[in-house]
Amino acid sequence: MKISQHLTLAELIRSESAKRLGISNMPTQEHIENLKQLAENIFEPIREHFKHPIYISSGYRSQALNAAIPGSSVNSQHSRGMAIDIDMDGTDIKNSAIFEYAKTLPFDQLIWEFGTKDNPDWVHISYSPLNRKQILYATKRNGKTIYNKG
Repeated sequence: MKISQHLTLAELIRSESAKRLGISNMPTQEHIENLKQLAENIFEPIREHFKHPIYISSGYRSQALNAAIPGSSVNSQHSRGMAIDIDMDGTDIKNSAIFEYAKTLPFDQLIWEFGTKDNPDWVHISYSPLNRKQILYATKRNGKTIYNKG
């Protein structure tokens, strides 16, 4: 099922953890509608801007899958079909470039996930009706994830 011009539902629900744990990762119709909004407002503009396939390291996560992933928030927007994580490692496009471009979009939350001061390990971007334009930087301190406002 196509979610948008360049994105399929299969790409958004792919999860090695779900396979390994035998957990269903099929979204509801409401979550599919949220994924369509996310694709239209976030994914497709990034794809168009960079003129390159965009690699999603984490898309939709069912509540059961989200609960099985250590460190996942119980309020994760991934579980509502409102968030994707993009990781462009192995391409000519840096994650930091994705992060900077995403600032121009109508995002809800944009997170520089770990990495260095020059490049995050991946970029978390969410879209929701609120679109708070919240920018955060995730780091580890004593084994715990800390989010600092940007």
